[in-house]
Amino acid sequence: MPALVAGAREGDARSVARLISLVEDASPLLREVAAALAPHTGRARVLGLTGPPGVGKSTTTTALVRAFRAAGQRVGVLAVDPSSPFSGGALLGDRVRMQDHAGDAGVFIRSMASRGHLGGLAWATPQALRVLDAAGCDVVLVETVGVGQSELEVASLADTTLVLLAPGMGDGIQAAKAGILEVADVFVVNKADRDGADQTVRDLRGMLSLGGRHTDAGAWRPPIVKTVAYRDADAGIEEVVARIGEHAAWLDSSGEGHRRRVARAAREIEAIAVAGVRERMGDVGGSAALPALAERVVAGETDPYRAADHLVAQL
Repeated sequence: MPALVAGAREGDARSVARLISLVEDASPLLREVAAALAPHTGRARVLGLTGPPGVGKSTTTTALVRAFRAAGQRVGVLAVDPSSPFSGGALLGDRVRMQDHAGDAGVFIRSMASRGHLGGLAWATPQALRVLDAAGCDVVLVETVGVGQSELEVASLADTTLVLLAPGMGDGIQAAKAGILEVADVFVVNKADRDGADQTVRDLRGMLSLGGRHTDAGAWRPPIVKTVAYRDADAGIEEVVARIGEHAAWLDSSGEGHRRRVARAAREIEAIAVAGVRERMGDVGGSAALPALAERVVAGETDPYRAADHLVAQL
């Protein structure tokens, strides 16, 4: 393990890949991995890209990587692809789309299967982020599965969340409601060379004017940037990078960046603790305890809360 961590710290792609594989496979060495990485984390900026399928998330991610590399920054990409409900596998198409950077030693791209995890991310994403952070990445881009209105987990993981929309993909107000408006730090209206781009921008501005956390005193008001992100164009990408930089400065000056990172660590600790409790419950449930309690609840001899208390007391 020390050799793997040392290799990752030196930018060895194979060492980074092996560490992320240990994370994805929930290896027994995972605790040792986390302990070894901890002193080397906390430097990378984490950018989340989310939005409905078909808005050009992978193309925009590729364009952003080009921009960050032109500025001399090391970049990590975690691209989450949906898993098949039948085989559990994933096409990992995002890796196919990002071949432009395959030979660049300053870019590490990892495709991860969601494996049924909701929220648009893979369950191993937080620890994989730590690996890329420790490996010296200045920026880590997390591209989610094409999400709906309720799958916004990336906002709890990123320092800056980019919500991508595109004209001609339905009602702009419908796309902006139910949480997406609240989590966006930067709105990107991609494919802005299509008809309807200006209307999408107007819809977003109208929604932002209605209220919410963005209208509080001192709050960040998400900018709206129009882009055309494809090879040899990348129109608007420089402005997106500039807005990301402005948001990073606001996070530092307002203290919101530290608050977000503490909240992120708290959720990560909670998730690990809950996983441990579930594992212990599985051990207890493997005996007669859980089925017996379930029988008593069905029979009306006790209620689910008392049954749960009894089960937890046995952990």
